[in-house]
Amino acid sequence: LPLLLTLSTLSYWLSKVGIDKTTIGLFALAGTPYTFKFLWSPVIDQAPLPVLTRLLGRRKSWLFLLQILLAAAICAVGFTDPAIDAQATALAILAVAFLSASQDIVVDAYRIEILKPEEQGAGAGTTQVGYRIGLLLAGAGAVAMSDFISWQAIFAILGAAILACAVFTLFVPEPERHD
Repeated sequence: LPLLLTLSTLSYWLSKVGIDKTTIGLFALAGTPYTFKFLWSPVIDQAPLPVLTRLLGRRKSWLFLLQILLAAAICAVGFTDPAIDAQATALAILAVAFLSASQDIVVDAYRIEILKPEEQGAGAGTTQVGYRIGLLLAGAGAVAMSDFISWQAIFAILGAAILACAVFTLFVPEPERHD
């Protein structure tokens, strides 16, 4: 969901509120965290989160925290007005991209650790189904909703979808540690 939100849907929204093409092009830089997520993935992979790791486990704690922060960041985007303060919108979108890239790190690690080798293909396929559902919601869903409700409400709905994922995270098993 957040990937398309920081790319195509963002460009559509910015064009609808009258932002010039050059500025919209600069917003494409918000996707940079996806390229460089390898830089902070070792931290997410190894660092425990105080309290949450004890309660949920290493992978679930990171996933839960990132999803809560991601939901808040997506909602924050809706409270910005790019026509008045493009910098605030850019910072909020950058936060969404950073948190989304971080979530990708944890989801991939979780999937690899929770599944047996012979289940990896099906697991990757299932991950892609979730990815495609997110694309539909953040892409066509957001654009279709924009004809009927405000962008602030759309970002709140998208944030709520991520919040639902965070609740779901509480009920999945934690992978066994083998270190």
